[in-house]
Amino acid sequence: MTLPVRPTPLRRRVPLAIVVTLAPALIVLTAFWLLPLAQLITLGADADRSGTPGYLVVVSSPAYMQGLLQTVALAAGTTLATLVIAGIAGCFLARHAFAGRSLLVALMTFPLAFPGVVVGFLIILLGGRQGLFASISTALTGDRWIFAYSLFGLFLGYLYFSIPRVILTVMAACETLDRSLEEAARSLGASHWGVVRDVIVPGLMPALISSGAICFATAMGAFGTAFTLGTRLSVTPIAIYDTFTNFANFAVAAALSVLLGVVTWLVLMLARYLAGPRSLST
Repeated sequence: MTLPVRPTPLRRRVPLAIVVTLAPALIVLTAFWLLPLAQLITLGADADRSGTPGYLVVVSSPAYMQGLLQTVALAAGTTLATLVIAGIAGCFLARHAFAGRSLLVALMTFPLAFPGVVVGFLIILLGGRQGLFASISTALTGDRWIFAYSLFGLFLGYLYFSIPRVILTVMAACETLDRSLEEAARSLGASHWGVVRDVIVPGLMPALISSGAICFATAMGAFGTAFTLGTRLSVTPIAIYDTFTNFANFAVAAALSVLLGVVTWLVLMLARYLAGPRSLST
């Protein structure tokens, strides 16, 4: 009696079209992202001029850690303020049609066309030594109101280019909400704020979390605005620039860069987990 011969399972071959399509992206990803990133991580473990590894210098330095905490706090504050302002404005613009609406949306999203250096320059024109607030305060009180070169000025700059990103996302998400759920809530006696709290905000939550994560990541790594407002600001991007350019301490600059990236990446992963698997990809 002969046993039946089981057919050998065929290996699934990757179509040639997929290989050809993905090859350029994989080459660029490897050459311009993975290899430099591996070099950056390795460089951070090298010893600086004092013979101490860069990562150890960073985590043991109160100045570097305080700068990182200020960067995280500034990014978090910018994100929260942006979500409140852009969330309310985005919902209103998505649900109301009025004369000049398209022009207003265009004006509110216009800052997307400006680089960080221009945003910093605008903050200086507003709150610098020769800015608008300084002129008004001098005429009224005799004192100059100057805030452009502080963390508050940097906060306003980050808020300036963060709001347009979130407004566009909220408007798109608000247009997809099911209005029948709001009508059902009102028919059951829910107040206006009850509908907002129990229906609209939960419906917009994935979009708010995903856009907030992008806003946080942008504020964490923004350099042009901070550099324009002053290199004495205690934020990590400025610290990386000073360490790399002024002191040529490549190990510490690499360690700061890796630490900044890790913190930002963790926040993005947390946002992806809270918002759901499809929120950050929409």
